[in-house]
Amino acid sequence: MAEYVTIQAEALRATVRAICRTGGSNEREASLVAENLVLANLSGHDSHGVGMLPQYWLAVHEKRLVVNQSAHIALDAGALVTVDGGFGYGQVIGHEAMEIAIQRARQHGVCVLSLRNSHHIGRIGHWGEQCAAAGMISTHYVNVVNRQPLVAPFGGSDARFATNPYCCAIPGPHGGEPIVLDMATSTIAMGKVRVAMNKGETLAPGILIDAEGNPSIDPKVMFNKPTGAIRAFGEHKGFGLALIAELLSGPLSGGGTGRNNWDVGTITNNMLSIVFDPAKLGGATTWQDEAQAYIDWVKASPPAPDNKTGGVLVAGEPERRTRAERNSQGIPVDATTWGEIVAAGALLGHAAADTNRLAGL
Repeated sequence: MAEYVTIQAEALRATVRAICRTGGSNEREASLVAENLVLANLSGHDSHGVGMLPQYWLAVHEKRLVVNQSAHIALDAGALVTVDGGFGYGQVIGHEAMEIAIQRARQHGVCVLSLRNSHHIGRIGHWGEQCAAAGMISTHYVNVVNRQPLVAPFGGSDARFATNPYCCAIPGPHGGEPIVLDMATSTIAMGKVRVAMNKGETLAPGILIDAEGNPSIDPKVMFNKPTGAIRAFGEHKGFGLALIAELLSGPLSGGGTGRNNWDVGTITNNMLSIVFDPAKLGGATTWQDEAQAYIDWVKASPPAPDNKTGGVLVAGEPERRTRAERNSQGIPVDATTWGEIVAAGALLGHAAADTNRLAGL
């Protein structure tokens, strides 16, 4: 088992901001990247947290990720908008794209926004939460281009998809906490395979296949050459949803699909987001009354004998529990990942000693 360092959230944000600034980002961009990534760690999604930074900063160093880029409206049809990210930080492009979608949904009742050519947009639940905080219901479909596929189709023996996430977020009734369903269409996200490898752990059976299509529990099969593949969740069901996410996000945006340009090696995302104002469907209060009543009814189900959470949890609750715990106790980062972050920071010219000092180590 790998050793950990434990870092308080604000110290980790300060570290990310400082190294992003060293890489050329302005203060706003550095802050958006830091807030997004650290919130992923706080939420328990370490796969989409600060462990992504070595890949980001290498892309900055190699000029595959454009710093200080903004979302650009490429096509505008009122309630339907296409946004081009210009290969900027996804934490900035995603934020600005959702600002556009929320404003259009307020104006028209609904916005269908297609985003293309963004560098990695991170945890998709972050964008669902942004919409929910504005009172909007949203649903999001995502694909990945410009890098090698990771996930095998049901019945196949090699990778043809990325982890192609799906997200749906609903504002909390009467000001309560939102419902946020955010999931990869693979059994687990690729970042979780990386985390397991860095920790020196194996994965449960049924998640991976090796380069010959045989079952494997070794996360290294995803980093060896030739590579293995992650399986889709739920067999044909996850495969089907992955295909839908690919076709809705890539071709419709003009950003393309994951069948070519593998040698680029950059995580480039396309996303289709449907954002709408539930109040404009009629009954701003009645939908909240019924939604809350149903949530209460579902959560009243008696815990199963093997339940370890104290009862039924709806989407979004596990993340909020983890946030409370990690805000209090600090964020664990395995030593391998932290070493990679320090090394990547040094690549951009940020002294390793300064990185550790900012993190309180």
